[in-house]
Amino acid sequence: MDLFSQNDKSTYKPLAARMRPRILEEYVGQDHILAPGRLLRRAIQMDQLSSIIFYGPPGTGKTTLAMVIANTTKSTFVSINAVLSGVKQIRETIEEAKERRKFYDQKTILFVDEVHRWNKAQQDALLPWVENGTVILIGATIENPYFEVNRALVSRSRIFQLKSLEESDLRRIVQMALNDDERGYGKYKVVIDDDALAHFIRISNGDARNLLNALELAIETTPAVFPPKEGEEVRVTLEIAEQSIQKKALLYDKEGDYHFDIISAFIKSLRGSDPDAALYWLARMVGAGEDPHFIFRRMLILACEDVGLADPNAITVVLSCAQAFDRIGLPEGRFHLAHAALYLSTCPKSNSALAFFDALAFCEQEGDADVPNPLKDGSRDKEGFGHGEGYLYPHAYRDHWVAQQYLPRALQGKVFYKPSSSGYEAGIKEDVERRRELQLSLMMEEEPDEVLSFTKPDSARDRWYKRATELKSSRLIELRERIFAPLKLKRQDRVLDLNAGSGLLLWEALRRVPEGAVYGLVLKQEEKDLLLHYADALSELEKPILLSCDITGLIEQRENYLEGNVFFESIVGRNGLTKITDKKKTAAGLYSLSIGKGLVSLCEIIPCRTTRLSSFIGENVLNKSIMDKIKEIEENLYSDAGNPLVNWNEEDLCSYLTEGGFKLLSKEIIVLEEERKITDKHIKRWFSSESQEPNYGVKLKEIFNKKDYNMIVEKISGSLTRLPVKWYNSYLSISLRKEVKYEW
Repeated sequence: MDLFSQNDKSTYKPLAARMRPRILEEYVGQDHILAPGRLLRRAIQMDQLSSIIFYGPPGTGKTTLAMVIANTTKSTFVSINAVLSGVKQIRETIEEAKERRKFYDQKTILFVDEVHRWNKAQQDALLPWVENGTVILIGATIENPYFEVNRALVSRSRIFQLKSLEESDLRRIVQMALNDDERGYGKYKVVIDDDALAHFIRISNGDARNLLNALELAIETTPAVFPPKEGEEVRVTLEIAEQSIQKKALLYDKEGDYHFDIISAFIKSLRGSDPDAALYWLARMVGAGEDPHFIFRRMLILACEDVGLADPNAITVVLSCAQAFDRIGLPEGRFHLAHAALYLSTCPKSNSALAFFDALAFCEQEGDADVPNPLKDGSRDKEGFGHGEGYLYPHAYRDHWVAQQYLPRALQGKVFYKPSSSGYEAGIKEDVERRRELQLSLMMEEEPDEVLSFTKPDSARDRWYKRATELKSSRLIELRERIFAPLKLKRQDRVLDLNAGSGLLLWEALRRVPEGAVYGLVLKQEEKDLLLHYADALSELEKPILLSCDITGLIEQRENYLEGNVFFESIVGRNGLTKITDKKKTAAGLYSLSIGKGLVSLCEIIPCRTTRLSSFIGENVLNKSIMDKIKEIEENLYSDAGNPLVNWNEEDLCSYLTEGGFKLLSKEIIVLEEERKITDKHIKRWFSSESQEPNYGVKLKEIFNKKDYNMIVEKISGSLTRLPVKWYNSYLSISLRKEVKYEW
């Protein structure tokens, strides 16, 4: 029997079955493999298929695509289900295929639904006939074929992965069902409210079958009797939609990809110290029926692998929760799952225990080294061989420690364990390193040796990014500490952050003035939204007060932003004045915002003192005359009197503030070096000739013709893009105190 026959139009079939596409033009979604010109579409249209396997979640169109092929191909199409068939049916199908090929020169396409359900023997029985072309296999599976399907069968097939349908695809499917007179509801007057349709699409989770089943239930149960009378409207509201599809279908198979993907997301959330994400993925697993013992097992591993000595109590907490769960069970045991997950996601982290595997790998590669004589057991061979001779008993020394070597002589100086700077382990880090230094010093006096680390190195790219990230973080921390150091804040002080968008100074100020108030100036709405989101856990009294303006706006419209007589004991800012046009006027305005002997502490980047682009362009890139022009352009750009970014230096800013009524307490120029990689974004910002702001591109185009301009940009881009360069930034770190003016 041809299971894909479309001749049966009986109405008892579910809507999802009735609406199955019959030809490629009716098929919706999967454009990444079926869009015009794609390989699979061309193979179907030309009837030139080779063996293929469709892999993807339920409801994405695997079986439907096989039906389309059945309706398109001139080959004999045979369909079997791996759950219901065995080796006997496979052999019968092969014999029939051999006869067709022998007597009629006709190919056979064998569609195997749920091919992953076949065991190895069943898959092996099919393998030789796929290999010699007796049958062309089309397999469909929701499991990863690289794990669940015979490797030899996979190697002889093309794998096409189908994805969950997009919202636009699902909307199109609904529209097709409502418009189709023959198979859908085209002959009825069906109206679906927008919010109801949105709910259907959202909850169907990319599964067309779920969507059509819910739609069918909603439409056919809405009128008192279905089909409705002629002209009668069938209206599907949000309430009806919610009743028709009450729960989101969880894409989760405890033995498949979703199982491994979700537990991976859970573990990575714990490792990344994100309690919100950890609880979400935990809820996904528990809601889908995952075995809690499996979850606890993974958390017990993480407690040592990723937390380790940063919090030695982690393993105890998780083990206690696991034992409590065994006594209590579900549903109350979910508290213990959540407790363990929250503890692991909020405690300090260290993966220093991985040093063991470095040592293990070294032992496997280098073999066994002899135990040093002082460390050998002296109870048996002390007299004859001197075993144990020279061992120093640590308890006989101060602090119960003495510098001596415990590694074999050939390994002395090798480093496996690298303590982290987190939690408890941070407390032992200094001791470990100090003792190791003394041991190494002793070793160097006895016999010089190479000091090596056997921790597996990262790739060059990973090392660069890690170094760049660590450097950036340490730089920000350094600047923050410089800003807060001179303030001597009291718990009840009021603090104004001139540039609160990043939150760098805002949250630190909140910690330091818990009984005062922190105001932050924010220009971008997305930055304000993010700050408010992070402050959501605080009470209204504890939250920072965010003002959507810059310091100029606050000074000019103070009454619109500050209620009553609000003044500030401290004003802080990181690049809070850099872009301000009239810095002299703003300096006077800061005075009016300060109270008593209020303090101002700023750290401002000085753009005119940063690295210039010309310093990266070698003589081998552009000739001297062009470079001279670029340097001239550069000098004009960095001395533009009309550009507030560059029309000042540290002396100007200091004089503006002192003239405004502040007394200078400290001033320091900080020069920080970092490695940057020049990207396409940098090149576009510097050389876009259509920029509204003055830049290299605008100025170059005024001097050179289009051909020369393009040549210059191309050469500079080619020589710099993706390469790390030394970049210097100069910062003005300044602190001031308000000078109180008395009037007699």
